[in-house]
Amino acid sequence: MKKLYIVKKYQDFDRIIKTGKRKTNKSFIIYSIENNLPYDRYGVSVGKKLGNAVYRNKYKRKIRAIIDNYKKLYINNRDYIIILKGSTNEKTYQELNRDFLSLMNHIGKD
Repeated sequence: MKKLYIVKKYQDFDRIIKTGKRKTNKSFIIYSIENNLPYDRYGVSVGKKLGNAVYRNKYKRKIRAIIDNYKKLYINNRDYIIILKGSTNEKTYQELNRDFLSLMNHIGKD
């Protein structure tokens, strides 16, 4: 994922979480809000309660790979914050992929 498409600033994370629409399922919480850019931006967060840095970075890489595979399906000029829930300890890549797609399809219908 190019750095252009990443939400990194704390102020952006905070604004999106406070004012954006929220959708959840068993694996993810996704906040989304309109932006004034010609592309989507994504921010990924995995909390410290879920594990050590190795675990958190591993799951962030998995989530970013899933986003890269499907981001062309969701070009709608929005910012997304994707937060991994604690129930994903035993989930495989395929299960995370399925949960992400179902949630993004649900967001796209709103």
